[in-house]
Amino acid sequence: MTNLTAPASACCALLPLPDCAGRAWARRAIALLQGDARRSADTHLIKPVFGGLTGIDIYLKDESTHPTGSLKHRLARSLVLYGICNGHIGETTTLVEASSGSTAVSEAYFARLLNLPFIAVMPRTTSPQKIREIERFGGRCHFVEKSSEVYAAAQAIAEETGGHYLDQFTNAERATDWRGNNNIAESIFAQMEGEAHPVPDWVVMSAGTGGTSATIGRYIRYRNLATRLCVVDVEHSVFYDSYCSGDREVTCTQGSGIEGIGRPRVEPSFLPRVIDHMIRIPDAASIAAMQILSDLIFRRVGGSTGTNFFGLCWVASEMRKAGREGSLVSVICDSGARYTDTYYNDAWLDAKGYDLAPWKRALETFLEGGDLVLP
Repeated sequence: MTNLTAPASACCALLPLPDCAGRAWARRAIALLQGDARRSADTHLIKPVFGGLTGIDIYLKDESTHPTGSLKHRLARSLVLYGICNGHIGETTTLVEASSGSTAVSEAYFARLLNLPFIAVMPRTTSPQKIREIERFGGRCHFVEKSSEVYAAAQAIAEETGGHYLDQFTNAERATDWRGNNNIAESIFAQMEGEAHPVPDWVVMSAGTGGTSATIGRYIRYRNLATRLCVVDVEHSVFYDSYCSGDREVTCTQGSGIEGIGRPRVEPSFLPRVIDHMIRIPDAASIAAMQILSDLIFRRVGGSTGTNFFGLCWVASEMRKAGREGSLVSVICDSGARYTDTYYNDAWLDAKGYDLAPWKRALETFLEGGDLVLP
Protein backbone atom coordinates (compact mmCIF):
# COMPACT_ATOMS: atom_id res chain seq x y z
CA MET A 1 0.00 0.00 0.00
CA THR A 2 1.29 3.46 -0.94
CA ASN A 3 1.82 5.85 1.94
CA LEU A 4 -0.09 9.03 1.03
CA THR A 5 1.11 10.97 4.08
CA ALA A 6 3.65 13.56 2.98
CA PRO A 7 6.40 14.83 5.29
CA ALA A 8 5.40 17.93 7.25
CA SER A 9 8.06 19.98 5.49
CA ALA A 10 6.48 19.24 2.10
CA CYS A 11 3.17 20.77 3.25
CA CYS A 12 4.66 24.11 4.29
CA ALA A 13 4.54 27.07 1.91
CA LEU A 14 5.73 29.87 4.12
CA LEU A 15 6.53 32.47 1.48
CA PRO A 16 7.41 36.10 2.22
CA LEU A 17 4.44 38.44 2.42
CA PRO A 18 3.76 40.14 -0.95
CA ASP A 19 3.66 43.90 -1.37
CA CYS A 20 0.10 43.70 -2.84
CA ALA A 21 0.83 46.51 -5.29
CA GLY A 22 -2.25 45.50 -7.29
CA ARG A 23 -4.46 45.99 -4.25
CA ALA A 24 -3.01 49.43 -3.71
CA TRP A 25 -3.98 50.41 -7.27
CA ALA A 26 -7.45 48.92 -6.80
CA ARG A 27 -7.98 50.96 -3.63
CA ARG A 28 -6.99 54.16 -5.44
CA ALA A 29 -9.27 53.30 -8.37
CA ILE A 30 -12.25 52.54 -6.15
CA ALA A 31 -11.73 55.82 -4.29
CA LEU A 32 -11.91 57.67 -7.63
CA LEU A 33 -15.11 55.85 -8.58
CA GLN A 34 -16.64 56.53 -5.18
CA GLY A 35 -15.81 60.20 -5.57
CA ASP A 36 -17.68 60.29 -8.87
CA ALA A 37 -20.64 58.56 -7.20
CA ARG A 38 -20.78 61.20 -4.47
CA ARG A 39 -20.68 64.01 -6.99
CA SER A 40 -23.32 62.54 -9.31
CA ALA A 41 -25.27 60.30 -6.97
CA ASP A 42 -28.69 61.68 -7.73
CA THR A 43 -30.65 63.23 -10.57
CA HIS A 44 -33.80 65.32 -10.67
CA LEU A 45 -37.28 63.82 -10.62
CA ILE A 46 -39.28 66.28 -12.70
CA LYS A 47 -43.05 66.62 -12.79
CA PRO A 48 -44.35 68.00 -16.10
CA VAL A 49 -47.95 69.24 -16.05
CA PHE A 50 -50.30 67.65 -18.57
CA GLY A 51 -53.67 69.40 -18.40
CA GLY A 52 -55.61 66.47 -19.83
CA LEU A 53 -54.43 64.00 -17.18
CA THR A 54 -56.44 65.16 -14.18
CA GLY A 55 -55.83 62.88 -11.19
CA ILE A 56 -52.82 61.14 -12.76
CA ASP A 57 -49.43 62.60 -11.84
CA ILE A 58 -46.51 62.00 -14.19
CA TYR A 59 -42.88 61.97 -13.01
CA LEU A 60 -39.73 61.62 -15.11
CA LYS A 61 -36.37 60.68 -13.60
CA ASP A 62 -33.91 62.80 -15.56
CA GLU A 63 -30.82 60.66 -16.05
CA SER A 64 -29.53 62.91 -18.83
CA THR A 65 -27.91 65.16 -16.21
CA HIS A 66 -25.20 62.65 -15.27
CA PRO A 67 -21.64 63.71 -16.22
CA THR A 68 -21.79 61.50 -19.32
CA GLY A 69 -25.33 62.47 -20.20
CA SER A 70 -27.31 59.27 -19.78
CA LEU A 71 -28.77 56.58 -17.58
CA LYS A 72 -25.78 54.42 -18.52
CA HIS A 73 -23.47 56.46 -16.26
CA ARG A 74 -24.74 54.46 -13.27
CA LEU A 75 -24.30 51.16 -15.12
CA ALA A 76 -20.80 51.96 -16.38
CA ARG A 77 -19.57 52.86 -12.91
CA SER A 78 -21.08 49.65 -11.52
CA LEU A 79 -19.52 47.51 -14.27
CA VAL A 80 -16.06 48.97 -13.70
CA LEU A 81 -16.38 48.55 -9.92
CA TYR A 82 -17.57 44.98 -10.48
CA GLY A 83 -14.52 44.25 -12.63
CA ILE A 84 -12.09 45.74 -10.13
CA CYS A 85 -13.63 44.04 -7.09
CA ASN A 86 -13.58 40.67 -8.86
CA GLY A 87 -9.92 41.08 -9.76
CA HIS A 88 -10.47 41.37 -13.53
CA ILE A 89 -9.30 44.97 -13.91
CA GLY A 90 -5.82 46.14 -12.96
CA GLU A 91 -3.56 49.10 -13.53
CA THR A 92 -2.90 48.37 -17.23
CA THR A 93 -6.04 46.47 -18.25
CA THR A 94 -7.70 47.38 -21.54
CA LEU A 95 -11.46 47.73 -21.08
CA VAL A 96 -13.66 46.43 -23.90
CA GLU A 97 -17.42 46.74 -24.34
CA ALA A 98 -20.14 45.80 -26.83
CA SER A 99 -22.45 48.80 -27.03
CA SER A 100 -24.82 50.80 -29.22
CA GLY A 101 -23.31 53.96 -27.84
CA SER A 102 -24.40 55.44 -24.50
CA THR A 103 -22.88 52.75 -22.28
CA ALA A 104 -19.62 53.05 -24.20
CA VAL A 105 -19.60 56.84 -23.75
CA SER A 106 -19.91 56.40 -19.99
CA GLU A 107 -17.34 53.61 -19.86
CA ALA A 108 -14.89 55.72 -21.87
CA TYR A 109 -15.31 58.44 -19.23
CA PHE A 110 -14.47 56.02 -16.41
CA ALA A 111 -11.58 54.49 -18.35
CA ARG A 112 -10.08 57.95 -18.72
CA LEU A 113 -10.69 58.62 -15.01
CA LEU A 114 -8.62 55.50 -14.22
CA ASN A 115 -6.11 56.05 -17.07
CA LEU A 116 -7.04 52.76 -18.76
CA PRO A 117 -7.34 52.04 -22.51
CA PHE A 118 -10.92 51.56 -23.76
CA ILE A 119 -12.31 49.98 -26.94
CA ALA A 120 -16.01 50.12 -27.85
CA VAL A 121 -17.44 47.57 -30.27
CA MET A 122 -20.59 48.90 -31.92
CA PRO A 123 -22.73 48.76 -35.06
CA ARG A 124 -21.59 51.03 -37.86
CA THR A 125 -25.00 52.74 -37.71
CA THR A 126 -24.34 54.20 -34.22
CA SER A 127 -25.01 57.95 -34.15
CA PRO A 128 -21.97 60.11 -35.06
CA GLN A 129 -22.46 62.19 -31.90
CA LYS A 130 -21.96 59.14 -29.67
CA ILE A 131 -18.86 58.11 -31.61
CA ARG A 132 -17.39 61.59 -31.17
CA GLU A 133 -18.10 61.53 -27.43
CA ILE A 134 -16.39 58.14 -26.99
CA GLU A 135 -13.34 59.41 -28.84
CA ARG A 136 -13.40 62.70 -26.90
CA PHE A 137 -12.97 60.66 -23.69
CA GLY A 138 -10.01 58.86 -25.25
CA GLY A 139 -11.82 55.67 -26.30
CA ARG A 140 -11.44 53.84 -29.59
CA CYS A 141 -14.35 52.53 -31.68
CA HIS A 142 -14.39 49.20 -33.50
CA PHE A 143 -17.32 48.83 -35.91
CA VAL A 144 -19.28 45.77 -36.99
CA GLU A 145 -21.99 45.57 -39.65
CA LYS A 146 -24.74 43.94 -37.58
CA SER A 147 -25.74 44.46 -33.96
CA SER A 148 -25.65 40.68 -33.43
CA GLU A 149 -21.91 40.70 -34.16
CA VAL A 150 -20.87 42.92 -31.27
CA TYR A 151 -20.63 40.16 -28.65
CA ALA A 152 -18.10 37.90 -30.39
CA ALA A 153 -16.06 40.85 -31.64
CA ALA A 154 -15.79 42.36 -28.14
CA GLN A 155 -14.77 39.02 -26.62
CA ALA A 156 -12.15 38.49 -29.33
CA ILE A 157 -10.64 41.96 -28.83
CA ALA A 158 -10.50 41.43 -25.06
CA GLU A 159 -8.64 38.15 -25.57
CA GLU A 160 -6.25 39.67 -28.14
CA THR A 161 -5.36 42.60 -25.88
CA GLY A 162 -5.34 40.66 -22.63
CA GLY A 163 -8.07 43.02 -21.54
CA HIS A 164 -11.40 42.72 -19.76
CA TYR A 165 -14.75 42.46 -21.57
CA LEU A 166 -17.10 44.46 -19.34
CA ASP A 167 -20.10 42.65 -20.94
CA GLN A 168 -22.98 44.91 -19.96
CA PHE A 169 -25.53 42.50 -21.40
CA THR A 170 -24.55 39.76 -18.97
CA ASN A 171 -23.39 41.76 -15.96
CA ALA A 172 -25.89 44.64 -15.80
CA GLU A 173 -28.27 42.85 -13.43
CA ARG A 174 -25.54 41.52 -11.16
CA ALA A 175 -23.15 44.49 -11.05
CA THR A 176 -25.81 46.82 -9.61
CA ASP A 177 -26.76 46.55 -5.93
CA TRP A 178 -30.54 46.20 -6.42
CA ARG A 179 -31.33 46.36 -2.67
CA GLY A 180 -30.23 49.97 -2.43
CA ASN A 181 -26.91 51.85 -2.35
CA ASN A 182 -28.61 54.75 -4.15
CA ASN A 183 -29.51 52.75 -7.24
CA ILE A 184 -32.06 54.33 -9.56
CA ALA A 185 -35.01 52.56 -7.92
CA GLU A 186 -34.10 53.64 -4.39
CA SER A 187 -33.58 57.19 -5.63
CA ILE A 188 -36.99 57.30 -7.36
CA PHE A 189 -38.93 56.10 -4.34
CA ALA A 190 -37.02 58.38 -1.95
CA GLN A 191 -37.83 61.37 -4.15
CA MET A 192 -41.50 60.38 -4.35
CA GLU A 193 -41.92 60.67 -0.58
CA GLY A 194 -44.24 63.56 0.23
CA GLU A 195 -45.96 63.56 -3.18
CA ALA A 196 -49.74 63.26 -3.44
CA HIS A 197 -49.38 59.63 -4.53
CA PRO A 198 -45.96 58.65 -3.10
CA VAL A 199 -46.16 54.99 -4.16
CA PRO A 200 -46.47 54.96 -7.96
CA ASP A 201 -49.07 52.70 -9.54
CA TRP A 202 -46.59 51.84 -12.28
CA VAL A 203 -42.98 52.43 -13.23
CA VAL A 204 -42.56 52.33 -17.02
CA MET A 205 -39.15 51.40 -18.45
CA SER A 206 -37.74 50.27 -21.78
CA ALA A 207 -35.14 47.49 -21.97
CA GLY A 208 -31.67 47.49 -23.50
CA THR A 209 -29.60 45.16 -21.36
CA GLY A 210 -32.57 44.52 -19.06
CA GLY A 211 -30.46 45.62 -16.10
CA THR A 212 -32.47 48.70 -15.14
CA SER A 213 -35.81 46.89 -15.30
CA ALA A 214 -34.27 44.07 -13.24
CA THR A 215 -33.07 46.53 -10.60
CA ILE A 216 -36.44 48.31 -10.41
CA GLY A 217 -38.48 45.09 -10.37
CA ARG A 218 -36.33 43.52 -7.67
CA TYR A 219 -36.34 46.67 -5.54
CA ILE A 220 -40.14 46.93 -5.70
CA ARG A 221 -40.42 43.37 -4.39
CA TYR A 222 -37.67 43.82 -1.81
CA ARG A 223 -39.45 46.86 -0.38
CA ASN A 224 -42.83 45.07 -0.58
CA LEU A 225 -44.37 47.93 -2.58
CA ALA A 226 -47.67 47.84 -4.49
CA THR A 227 -46.01 49.47 -7.51
CA ARG A 228 -45.97 47.45 -10.73
CA LEU A 229 -43.40 47.46 -13.52
CA CYS A 230 -44.33 47.81 -17.19
CA VAL A 231 -41.51 47.25 -19.69
CA VAL A 232 -41.86 48.71 -23.19
CA ASP A 233 -40.18 46.95 -26.10
CA VAL A 234 -39.61 48.16 -29.66
CA GLU A 235 -39.64 46.76 -33.18
CA HIS A 236 -36.92 44.28 -34.13
CA SER A 237 -36.34 43.27 -30.53
CA VAL A 238 -36.96 39.90 -28.92
CA PHE A 239 -37.71 40.88 -25.31
CA TYR A 240 -41.48 41.09 -25.80
CA ASP A 241 -41.66 37.79 -27.70
CA SER A 242 -39.59 36.07 -25.03
CA TYR A 243 -41.75 37.51 -22.24
CA CYS A 244 -44.92 36.22 -23.89
CA SER A 245 -43.61 32.80 -24.93
CA GLY A 246 -41.09 32.04 -22.17
CA ASP A 247 -38.55 31.18 -24.88
CA ARG A 248 -35.13 32.70 -24.13
CA GLU A 249 -33.63 31.37 -27.38
CA VAL A 250 -35.68 33.56 -29.72
CA THR A 251 -33.57 35.82 -31.97
CA CYS A 252 -34.04 38.62 -34.49
CA THR A 253 -31.81 39.25 -37.51
CA GLN A 254 -32.54 42.99 -37.81
CA GLY A 255 -31.24 45.55 -35.34
CA SER A 256 -33.45 47.93 -33.35
CA GLY A 257 -34.19 51.33 -34.86
CA ILE A 258 -34.19 52.96 -31.41
CA GLU A 259 -30.61 53.27 -30.19
CA GLY A 260 -29.84 51.90 -26.76
CA ILE A 261 -32.88 49.62 -26.39
CA GLY A 262 -34.19 46.48 -28.02
CA ARG A 263 -31.91 43.54 -28.71
CA PRO A 264 -31.55 40.79 -31.35
CA ARG A 265 -31.23 38.14 -28.62
CA VAL A 266 -32.55 37.72 -25.07
CA GLU A 267 -29.78 39.16 -22.92
CA PRO A 268 -28.78 37.35 -19.70
CA SER A 269 -29.62 40.49 -17.69
CA PHE A 270 -33.25 40.47 -18.86
CA LEU A 271 -35.31 39.02 -15.98
CA PRO A 272 -38.95 38.58 -17.10
CA ARG A 273 -40.17 37.29 -13.73
CA VAL A 274 -39.70 40.67 -12.05
CA ILE A 275 -41.82 42.36 -14.76
CA ASP A 276 -45.58 42.74 -14.30
CA HIS A 277 -46.52 43.67 -17.87
CA MET A 278 -44.92 44.27 -21.27
CA ILE A 279 -46.02 46.11 -24.39
CA ARG A 280 -44.34 46.64 -27.76
CA ILE A 281 -44.73 49.75 -29.88
CA PRO A 282 -43.65 50.83 -33.39
CA ASP A 283 -40.49 52.88 -33.79
CA ALA A 284 -42.54 55.73 -35.28
CA ALA A 285 -44.48 55.91 -32.02
CA SER A 286 -41.23 56.18 -30.03
CA ILE A 287 -39.86 58.97 -32.21
CA ALA A 288 -43.17 60.86 -32.24
CA ALA A 289 -43.40 60.61 -28.44
CA MET A 290 -39.79 61.78 -28.15
CA GLN A 291 -40.54 64.90 -30.16
CA ILE A 292 -43.84 65.62 -28.37
CA LEU A 293 -42.19 65.32 -24.93
CA SER A 294 -39.25 67.47 -26.03
CA ASP A 295 -41.65 70.27 -26.96
CA LEU A 296 -43.52 69.96 -23.66
CA ILE A 297 -40.45 70.12 -21.41
CA PHE A 298 -38.55 72.61 -23.61
CA ARG A 299 -35.49 70.46 -24.26
CA ARG A 300 -34.67 67.52 -26.44
CA VAL A 301 -34.69 63.93 -25.23
CA GLY A 302 -33.53 60.73 -26.95
CA GLY A 303 -35.41 57.95 -28.72
CA SER A 304 -35.50 55.53 -25.80
CA THR A 305 -37.10 58.26 -23.70
CA GLY A 306 -39.77 58.52 -26.39
CA THR A 307 -40.39 54.80 -26.00
CA ASN A 308 -40.75 55.27 -22.26
CA PHE A 309 -43.08 58.25 -22.67
CA PHE A 310 -45.38 56.50 -25.13
CA GLY A 311 -45.58 53.49 -22.79
CA LEU A 312 -46.33 55.81 -19.89
CA CYS A 313 -49.14 57.49 -21.88
CA TRP A 314 -50.62 54.11 -22.72
CA VAL A 315 -50.61 53.06 -19.05
CA ALA A 316 -52.16 56.43 -18.11
CA SER A 317 -54.89 55.93 -20.70
CA GLU A 318 -55.74 52.53 -19.22
CA MET A 319 -55.87 54.04 -15.73
CA ARG A 320 -58.13 56.84 -16.93
CA LYS A 321 -60.49 54.36 -18.61
CA ALA A 322 -60.72 52.48 -15.31
CA GLY A 323 -61.35 55.70 -13.36
CA ARG A 324 -58.15 55.32 -11.37
CA GLU A 325 -56.02 58.12 -9.95
CA GLY A 326 -52.39 57.82 -8.93
CA SER A 327 -48.84 58.45 -10.07
CA LEU A 328 -46.66 57.07 -12.84
CA VAL A 329 -42.87 57.24 -13.14
CA SER A 330 -40.59 56.81 -16.12
CA VAL A 331 -37.06 57.80 -17.10
CA ILE A 332 -35.39 60.35 -19.37
CA CYS A 333 -32.58 58.09 -20.53
CA ASP A 334 -30.42 60.59 -22.39
CA SER A 335 -30.37 63.94 -24.15
CA GLY A 336 -31.64 64.46 -27.67
CA ALA A 337 -28.41 66.30 -28.48
CA ARG A 338 -26.97 62.92 -29.48
CA TYR A 339 -29.59 62.46 -32.20
CA THR A 340 -29.51 65.77 -34.11
CA ASP A 341 -28.48 63.97 -37.30
CA THR A 342 -31.08 61.22 -36.96
CA TYR A 343 -34.32 61.40 -34.94
CA TYR A 344 -34.47 65.20 -35.19
CA ASN A 345 -33.50 65.32 -38.87
CA ASP A 346 -36.54 65.38 -41.19
CA ALA A 347 -34.52 64.21 -44.19
CA TRP A 348 -33.21 61.23 -42.23
CA LEU A 349 -36.72 60.34 -41.01
CA ASP A 350 -38.12 60.58 -44.54
CA ALA A 351 -35.33 58.36 -45.88
CA LYS A 352 -36.17 55.76 -43.23
CA GLY A 353 -39.86 55.93 -44.08
CA TYR A 354 -41.09 57.08 -40.66
CA ASP A 355 -44.51 58.74 -40.68
CA LEU A 356 -44.78 60.48 -37.33
CA ALA A 357 -47.88 62.60 -38.00
CA PRO A 358 -50.60 60.09 -36.97
CA TRP A 359 -48.73 59.14 -33.79
CA LYS A 360 -48.22 62.78 -32.88
CA ARG A 361 -51.92 63.52 -33.38
CA ALA A 362 -52.86 60.55 -31.20
CA LEU A 363 -50.57 61.69 -28.38
CA GLU A 364 -51.60 65.35 -28.59
CA THR A 365 -55.29 64.38 -28.45
CA PHE A 366 -54.65 62.19 -25.42
CA LEU A 367 -52.61 64.78 -23.54
CA GLU A 368 -55.38 67.32 -24.14
CA GLY A 369 -57.91 65.02 -22.45
CA GLY A 370 -59.10 62.73 -25.26
CA ASP A 371 -58.70 58.98 -25.69
CA LEU A 372 -55.41 57.48 -26.85
CA VAL A 373 -56.50 56.03 -30.19
CA LEU A 374 -53.69 54.19 -31.97
CA PRO A 375 -53.28 54.93 -35.70
